[in-house]
Amino acid sequence: MRVAGGGGGRGGWWRRNDSLREEARAARDAAQQAFYELDSAQREVELAVETVRAVEDGPAARQALAEYRQISAQVNEVSAEYLAALDAHDVDAEDLDAATAARARQTLEQAQRRIAAEQTELARYLGRLQPLLQHAEGQLIRVAPAVEKAKQALLRATTALEAVRAAGLRADDLAALLAELAPELTRLNEGAARHGVAATLRRAEDVTLRADAIRSSAEQRPEKAQEIDRRVASLRTRIQALETRAGTVEPVLSELRRRFSSECWQDLQRVPVQTAEAVRTAQQKLGEASRARDEQSWADATGAIGTVRALLETADGSVAMVHERLRLLNEVEFDPQREIERSRFALRDAQRLAMAGRQAPDPRHAGPLDAAVGRLDRAVAGLEAAGRHPDYWHFLTELAGVRETAAQVVAMIRGSH
Repeated sequence: MRVAGGGGGRGGWWRRNDSLREEARAARDAAQQAFYELDSAQREVELAVETVRAVEDGPAARQALAEYRQISAQVNEVSAEYLAALDAHDVDAEDLDAATAARARQTLEQAQRRIAAEQTELARYLGRLQPLLQHAEGQLIRVAPAVEKAKQALLRATTALEAVRAAGLRADDLAALLAELAPELTRLNEGAARHGVAATLRRAEDVTLRADAIRSSAEQRPEKAQEIDRRVASLRTRIQALETRAGTVEPVLSELRRRFSSECWQDLQRVPVQTAEAVRTAQQKLGEASRARDEQSWADATGAIGTVRALLETADGSVAMVHERLRLLNEVEFDPQREIERSRFALRDAQRLAMAGRQAPDPRHAGPLDAAVGRLDRAVAGLEAAGRHPDYWHFLTELAGVRETAAQVVAMIRGSH
């Protein structure tokens, strides 16, 4: 019985020892699993922190990064303790005694608890970091499209510059501006990891804007050159037409001198000289416009073209005035009564309107109309008394003034209603 009793005691001791070793191994496995989970969590948080660090630089970001440095130090400390406990206890050893197994289990369970606590702290920290992380991720998402947009803008600018040169135009200034963007392109290619997200986004936007400006200027140059070429050609044709029309002025003036009193044509005497001067000046300015176009001085070319146009309009008006003067004088010489009736009709129409609904006209209306009637009568009397060479131009001017007065009174009456 003692033998049996002794054998039973040894079996219980070995079983308890085996149980302690199993518990120690279980504690080791649990700690090991917790360590792996902590390591995974730390990697996730490190990635988030690096994302924030690459983008954010405000007070909140600096505070969050400082907090992470403290948490990371704690994680490293706990990890070191776990590894030390793992190295100190070989729970797989065959000669592991009960006391050592118990200490190993206790140490590894404590390490597992500290690891779990740090993992919880990492999770809480990651939760607090989410607003900054989401903003940073949003900025990061913008980097690749922004950089690609800048590169495409540079490509379009380069293509437009080549088209300018192909059109035979100089573009040294644009080429210099484009060359200034080469270092910026290098920095964009180096990426946000080296230069920072915010700086990269600013650089990409700046490159895009500058490249687009170069492209736009390049695209406009052939168009500007073509437009100036068209305007120069059109004005050259107008100058030639003016020269042709200017040749008709002197014969018309001769007829005016021969048939009408000097008062009818004296103010037109300098039209031939003025027209010739206008043609010479216009040709000179047109040459300046062409040279400015070749030099790509667009403002100077446009200014010269504007001067030519003004000269031609003035000269055209003067030539037309000579022909119109002869036409008007011919008409009034043939039938002066027509002009008289036109003026009397205008006066009567104004007088009827001034009396509408009144017993007596308003003095503001009656005065000018009475004066116009007197002016008309004097003009008619002067024409009839002039004899063979009446001043038809003075007569026409006076009657035009009468009609203008009548129109002013009509406008005054209608405006007051």
